[in-house]
Amino acid sequence: MVMGTDTSTSGVRRRGNGHRRGRRRQPMSEINVTPFVDVMLVLLIIFMVAAPLLTVGVPIDLPETEASALNSETQPITVSVNEAGEIFLQETAIPIDEVVPKLQAIATTGYQERIYVRGDRNADYGTVMRVMARISSAGYKNLGLVTLQEQDG
Repeated sequence: MVMGTDTSTSGVRRRGNGHRRGRRRQPMSEINVTPFVDVMLVLLIIFMVAAPLLTVGVPIDLPETEASALNSETQPITVSVNEAGEIFLQETAIPIDEVVPKLQAIATTGYQERIYVRGDRNADYGTVMRVMARISSAGYKNLGLVTLQEQDG
């Protein structure tokens, strides 16, 4: 048996004067940023997924076709016709007479601007065609209809 040491029930060796062997633990002064980074990455992913869904806010029930989706680098101008026959430029309701002047005001590339027409499945066909005819007769060349891809089933 060694003189001056005592083992208690906790298993920690103490010297004869009651002090622990070794040095005391210093409080940790570093900030752990791992949880912060994890939360920020999750928020980044959520916003990346949600951002494209927020581009057009006019509720339209689009028809389905077998055409494939188009690849695009820039955001096109969108003209929508809802079921009630109301016309929207982006998300703003406008009368049919103001479609062309408003397009000319916001078109950044002139008559080469891409313009998509979104017509509700239950919208009056004549209203959608009148909107397209006015846009086309104003000189815009890149005019397209937006549809949903057909689901197999």
